[in-house]
Parts: sequence; structure tokens; C-alpha cells
Amino acid sequence: MDKQKGWNLHQSYTKLPDSFYTKTAPSEVENPELVFFNKSLAEELGLSTTPNPAVFSGNETPDGAEPIAQAYAGHQFGHFTMLGDGRAVLLGEQITSENKRYDIQLKGSGRTPFSRGGDGRATLGPMLREYIISEAMHGLGIPTNRSLAVATTGEYVQREDLLPGAVLTRVASSHLRIGTFQYAAGLQDHEQLKALADYAIERHDPDIFDAENPYLAFFEKVIERQAYLIAQWQLVGFIHGVMNTDNMTISGETIDYGPCAFMDTYNPKTVFSSIDRQGRYAYLNQPPIGAWNLARFAETLLPLFHENQEKAVELAQEAHANYEKLYHTYWLNGMRAKLGMTTKEAQDQPLIEDLLEIMEKNEADYTNTFRALTLGRLNETSLYGKPAFTNWYKQWQARLERQESRGADVQAIMEKSNPSIIPRNHRVEEALEAAVEKGDFSVVKQLLSVLADPYAYTEGQEAYAELPKPSDQPYRTFCGT
Repeated sequence: MDKQKGWNLHQSYTKLPDSFYTKTAPSEVENPELVFFNKSLAEELGLSTTPNPAVFSGNETPDGAEPIAQAYAGHQFGHFTMLGDGRAVLLGEQITSENKRYDIQLKGSGRTPFSRGGDGRATLGPMLREYIISEAMHGLGIPTNRSLAVATTGEYVQREDLLPGAVLTRVASSHLRIGTFQYAAGLQDHEQLKALADYAIERHDPDIFDAENPYLAFFEKVIERQAYLIAQWQLVGFIHGVMNTDNMTISGETIDYGPCAFMDTYNPKTVFSSIDRQGRYAYLNQPPIGAWNLARFAETLLPLFHENQEKAVELAQEAHANYEKLYHTYWLNGMRAKLGMTTKEAQDQPLIEDLLEIMEKNEADYTNTFRALTLGRLNETSLYGKPAFTNWYKQWQARLERQESRGADVQAIMEKSNPSIIPRNHRVEEALEAAVEKGDFSVVKQLLSVLADPYAYTEGQEAYAELPKPSDQPYRTFCGT
């Protein structure tokens, strides 16, 4: 007999001091309609696959829900600000049959005490965008929050124009952020900071409670997760666009898909966000920004590392120094896999960097260059016939000859490491335009279908690997708030 499906919401976050949240009910909407529902994710969560639109719009709260808005702070483009969920409420934590715990959050569900003058609403385009990109990231195997549903509200939201409103249901292993700890540190209350840290450890790293210094061990865990996450971003050309400390989770999941996008032409200086005028969060800056954010995280934990400030700083610096090593290891091993290298040689990194330099000079597409190398279809890359690339290719082939894995084995490794497709920006915009302007959701559905398995290398993906027209460049994204 099938296990009964339904809501099994628990409330562990509200056991923290009430300074960390405010009870806030979602606002009702006029005419909720469910336009997307992630049935496979619902099954993983143990939920019914026949959803109630009223629940996913905020008009009804499911059994066990106790909606709250979470408090947090953050460095936004380097400037510290006290923040909080200004347009989202956490319904609770769904406990699955495997005893896994996932936050269920409604985004765009109305004003909260943290709205700071905003209306707390969201528009359809950005909510569909987050649904598409977060599910694409899941397909790529990159840690991410997931999207369970998008419901339209039957109301319009005033931005520069009147736009259709929507609510996104977001699923994450938690919404604890570096900014949550910055908020706790700002309270200047040791017991509240300790309570938050203990909660985070219990939720994500319960095995380290027995460590000699569990709070330092926790910091080291977060460093490792962030190093891995950002390396994965770099390996597929993903640019988050707004790596503020309030958008970086301690779980190591990607969260807040505002002005994000995937790079087409390889250029390390690529910036998509319309508000990132200085290029703070450009592609090449993501790894060092990760280090910067983790330094801010360390500052919040210093009182827990050691009662002596000087000793606490020393411990933090020693742990933080490992970030760069970890990131480099994850990135280098990932690049080796993208090029089918199953062994390690000292000259691997120079060989990889040579390819990237050739790609940059010749304005080659990032994803399709590795796709062409994977398939052995060199004529499909703009590098084909270029003397520098021809010379590099000979060196690469010679490198592969020095390992046992050859031929089909190498291609299999490369296919698992190089996506055949990514959510191309022009394809995402095409899908969003059809949905928002014409009410046609079929283009989004088809895009989601092909992005579900980006490593499949099927004929049906060929059209989605095509590059944008020159008229579609340069591409710009907007935060959608």
C-alpha cells in the first residue's frame, strides 16, 4: 500500500528566540490559478500530486503551517543592511518519509514587517524565471533550492508597468544564510548567537557536536560547501549576479535567482545584472567574493570560536585559508573531467588555462566549445582551424594518450561533465515572453522538459544548443523585485 501523501509540516525554526522571526500570514489574492506544479518534487516531499491552488497562492494555509517571515541582515554590494523576508513567508518544514526536512516558503505572498515600504508582491516573469533556472540547476547536479509551484494571483502588480502577479513556492534544505548570522551578531547577545549556531548545526551538521570545537568545525563545513558550490557555478558558466551575504546559504545551496544568467561567449568579465555597474559579481569575481562572504561569516562566529578574541581570530584565519585550496581543487578536478582527464599531471592547469585563453581571444561560446570537444565535432566551434587551437588540441590529445582511459571511456566522462545544453538566455526570455505576454505556458514547459537532463545529448536538445542572434546581445538581467 502506498504511504499516505500530504502535508507533514513541523516548526523547528520558531523554537529560536522570537527576535529571529515574525509571525506573518500570507495575503489573500483575488483569483489564484496554478500554472506550474512540480509533480516529481511533490512526490519526493511526500505531497499529493493533485494540488490545491489556494494553498500555493497563500489563500489557505495547509495543516501544520505557522507562517513566519525570517529576520536576517546582509552586505548588499558591500554595504551592510538589516533585512528580512520582505515578500516571503515560511510555512514550515516538510518532513518526508525518509525523515528529511525541507523548508516550504511562499515568495511574493504579500507584505511583512520587513517589507521596508515594498508591496511584498512578485510578478509572473521573475517567478517563472526562478522556477526555470532553479530546476535547470537541479538537472545540472548543482546544489540549489527547488521550485514546487507557481500560482498566478489574478491581480496586477505595479512596477514600471502593470504586470501579472504570481507566487512561487520554494523548497530548500533551509533558508539559513550568512546574513542570518550577521543579524544574530548584530543583536550583541551571546546566547541568541549561540542558539542560532546550535540550531544550524543540529539541522545541517549534527555529527560535529562531538568535535573539540563544534563552532569552528561548523565554519569549516560551510567553507567546504561554499567552495564546492562556487566551483560548480564556474564549471558551467553560471553567474549568480547578486552574491550578497543574505543570498548565500550555510547549506551550500544556490538561492535567490534574481539577475542570474549563464554565460554564452567566454569572457571572465561577464556581468549580466543591470544594477552591478562596477562588476562586483562578474564571473571571474565569484570565487574571491565567496572568500569575502565567508570572512564576514567568520566575524559573526568569533565569540563562539574562543573566549579570547585574538585566539578566535587566529582560528578563523586558519580555517578561512582553506577556502582557496578547496575551491581550486574542486575547480581543477572539475575541469579535468570536462576534458576527460582521469589522472593528474602537473601541466594540467596550464593546459586548461591555455584553452580558456584561446576561447576568450576568439570569443568562443563556453558551453558549446566543451560540447564540441565532447562529441569530437570540432567544426562546430568557432575555434576550428585557428592555429592556436590546433596546437592546443594536439597537446590535449597527447595528454589523453598518457592515461589508461581512452576513446569511448573518455567521451563518457566528458558527457557526464559537460552539459549538452544550458538555459540559454534567449530561450529563457522567449519562454517568459510567451507566458507573460500571451498566456502561453507551453514554451516554458518544453524548456523545462529539455533542461531536466542536460547531459542526455539527445537530438531533441540540438535546437536548444543554438547560439543567440547577435541582436540578442548584450544580455541584461533585472532583479525582479
